[in-house]
Amino acid sequence: MQKKLLVLFACLLALTLFAFAAAKNPDTIVSAEYGSAESLDPHAEWDNASGEVINNLYDNLIKYKGQTIEFEPMLSTAVPTVENGLLRDDGKTYIFPIRKGVKFHSGNILSPRDVEYTFERGFLADNSSGAVTIIIEAVSGGAFYSIADWFEDYAGMPLSEAFDDDRVPTSPEARAKMIAFYNEVIDPLFEVDGDNLIVHMRNPFAPFLSIIPKYAAWGSILDSQWCIEHGEWDGKADGWWKWHDRTPEESALHMKDAGCGPYKLAVWDQTNGMVVMERFDDYWQGPAKTKTIIFKAVVEYSTRKALLEAGDADVILVDPIYRYDFDNNPDIQVISGHPRAQVTSIHMGWRVKETSEYIGSGKLDGKGIPPNFFTDINARAGILHSFNYDALIDDLVNGLGKRVPTDLPEGFLGYDPTLPVYAFDLSKAEKAWKAAWNGEVWKNGFKLVAMYNAGNEVRQTACEMLKVYVESINPKFQVEVLGVQWPTYLKATREMLCPLYIVGWVADYPDSHNFFSTYYHSKGYYGARHGEDYAAFAVKYLDPIIDAAVIESNVSKRAELYAQLQKILLDNYIAAPLYMPQGLFVARKWLKGFFPHLIRSSGDSTPEFYYAWKE
Repeated sequence: MQKKLLVLFACLLALTLFAFAAAKNPDTIVSAEYGSAESLDPHAEWDNASGEVINNLYDNLIKYKGQTIEFEPMLSTAVPTVENGLLRDDGKTYIFPIRKGVKFHSGNILSPRDVEYTFERGFLADNSSGAVTIIIEAVSGGAFYSIADWFEDYAGMPLSEAFDDDRVPTSPEARAKMIAFYNEVIDPLFEVDGDNLIVHMRNPFAPFLSIIPKYAAWGSILDSQWCIEHGEWDGKADGWWKWHDRTPEESALHMKDAGCGPYKLAVWDQTNGMVVMERFDDYWQGPAKTKTIIFKAVVEYSTRKALLEAGDADVILVDPIYRYDFDNNPDIQVISGHPRAQVTSIHMGWRVKETSEYIGSGKLDGKGIPPNFFTDINARAGILHSFNYDALIDDLVNGLGKRVPTDLPEGFLGYDPTLPVYAFDLSKAEKAWKAAWNGEVWKNGFKLVAMYNAGNEVRQTACEMLKVYVESINPKFQVEVLGVQWPTYLKATREMLCPLYIVGWVADYPDSHNFFSTYYHSKGYYGARHGEDYAAFAVKYLDPIIDAAVIESNVSKRAELYAQLQKILLDNYIAAPLYMPQGLFVARKWLKGFFPHLIRSSGDSTPEFYYAWKE
């Protein structure tokens, strides 16, 4: 009997050793996705691929508590509340006690001055490609979305006229106004008092704390000494405009890091779309469990799948269309169905630049479309009634999605399940197309480009579905489906070159304003990309409601405003939410430590690597 037990023990030990040995490269985690980072400057990015990397290189003042949307301290040793006396003046003053002894990757020690520098540098830089606009809006109490607007309000002249293309002030008066703007407006917003960083809000802004936690790359705290030594803003009032709205590539942080997060940047190989990060052993919370993290941009799903099955990738991004591909693979874990604060939508540019290569002839002659094609409500209605929404959810995302009336996820303030959703109805679509542009669309036809980011097969198939249905209505209608790489896609939408494209938004912070402002405000991240005709409409009908709602402290009144807003959106066919996605995480079973979170910038395609390891 004893001999049998010894043999059994030996077999179990061998099996255990084999199981541990099965994990390839146990000190390295490889994540394969279809997008690559656009910039590693926290103030110059606003995309998931960049945010995933930055989240590991930097820390923020506060963070979410586990999977909840409650907060706990991070680089600040306390979360400001009315109860602890750190939130004062009816929500206009926030006090953050800064943690001592935190070491940056450079070896420099964190101080309140670094936090002050971080916020001010972000404000003054105000990169048009970045998300600092979110914090500017908050600290200004909803009054401004950009430093340029704030300066013009203060100085009575456009910032673009205060300095020339070489960033030289256009006059001594302009120079004096820019210096005074920093001294009198920006610098007083952020104050160092002993070990504290104090934020002085212009007006109350209820979601402020929700804007700056971990997962929000724009809230990352920078090493000010490193930044100044490497040519970033020198911290002075005179000359700050030299660093305003540069291209991401002009930043010293574009391909380097000045953080104090659990990992430090080792390599960013842009040619091959690969980022390598190494563990920062002096991390203030203790070293991460895994030594090396590698992000790989792999556009083709079949390649990502092969990497995962071979164990050469530990976690990959999988579109829901492939939800069941791994059901019979005992080495792979699939976690799905968890809620995600995200909406994927069709959007249309109301005024595309005439130089765009995506509008064909630029005329309504059957060979293209005019730049303002979608200013006609019937053209928008024709598109939105030509899409088979239920088929997309059932067949393309395998049920991991839900229809929502507007670009607002279920569960957020103002969400109303009784609101109508656009019907897939080709007879309604035909009626709209016949009315569009006084019948010229139906008579002449058009050629329209529907764009998606290459590698996103759900979006690709959605565009192809739209093509089939639109072209079935009239043989003169042509839809070209075009996939482009992620950086090109972002640039094309940002520069108002795309007439029709599919976009998604993962919540930056858990508040309805993040969706309504982003998608629909004339100065929102997507709203601003629809062109001047849309801006005129939004300024008149949408902006006043969005601006009033975000500073309204009464929840019921806020909900009423959002109800009013959504009626306007639906009546005017502004955009079409395709679906609200649900989570899908696919990884090797040897990868441990994953937990879903509504607001993580990377969605659920990757874990938070500080807590991840391989067995």
